[in-house]
Amino acid sequence: MGHFSISDLEQLSGIKAHTIRVWEQRYDLLKPVRTPTNIRLYSEEDLRRLLNVATLCGRGQRISQVARLSDEEINAAVLACCDDGHDYHLQVNALLAAMLGFDEILINHLFSEATARMGFEKMMLYIAYPLLQRIGLMWLAGAVNPAQEHMMSHLLRQKMLAATDALPGVPTSARRWLLFLPIDELHELALLFMNYALRLRGQHTLYLGQNMPTEELGVVCETYQPDAVVAVLTLQPERGRVAEFAQEVSAQCPGKLVVLYGPLARQEGLVLPPNCVAPVLMTDFLALVSTLEKEPVAA
Repeated sequence: MGHFSISDLEQLSGIKAHTIRVWEQRYDLLKPVRTPTNIRLYSEEDLRRLLNVATLCGRGQRISQVARLSDEEINAAVLACCDDGHDYHLQVNALLAAMLGFDEILINHLFSEATARMGFEKMMLYIAYPLLQRIGLMWLAGAVNPAQEHMMSHLLRQKMLAATDALPGVPTSARRWLLFLPIDELHELALLFMNYALRLRGQHTLYLGQNMPTEELGVVCETYQPDAVVAVLTLQPERGRVAEFAQEVSAQCPGKLVVLYGPLARQEGLVLPPNCVAPVLMTDFLALVSTLEKEPVAA
């Protein structure tokens, strides 16, 4: 049974609704069902096929030719054509289609090819992060189920851990960063990427991960003596407690720069302690790191 409207398909694929209708009517590309009120609804298979067709047409192939291909031939063509390291939208479309089909082999291939062309950091910034944003939109539209989202998150987590592990060690005299997620916060991908980016830039990191009680930070800061403390706030703490959380972290780690990242740290009207900053984008965080690199490390 279909459950996506044509406006859902337009938003998720980037293809205009008028074009989708033309492709459907002229080439029998999609197979919608109709509600009792005559509204077209499209299936997950329709969305996956549209994403793949959009990828191929975006590379210059004619819709009349693509529409004649079987699903297996379309998948093979997508795999062969995603070799442009600058065509990020098409690569995201191909990954979304592979995710909808639980095609882990294709997902790994696409990520590996992109990393080989662009380097891991650029792959994460220009492909993985836009991909996660699109998955978020699909979640809101009911176009992705938890298993698909968990599979993609797990694969990205694996890749970030492996990429971080492959980096050379850094001296303990380097600038020190303490990274953690608050209690009940489980969304770890942004923090893992920050850890990778810092290590790549020769910074020393202590990664505490998920579910870190704020009251335990004092002992860690006293022993580790970080220059900066980083937390990612996606769903926790509760929206009304973010300012209080920032005060608690500042009190546990006095004199340290506190970096709060994520949607909860960007809410309008939020007042943070003077030693706290809240970068809007990941590129803003990386710019902050670059600025601090120019300053001498505290003795």
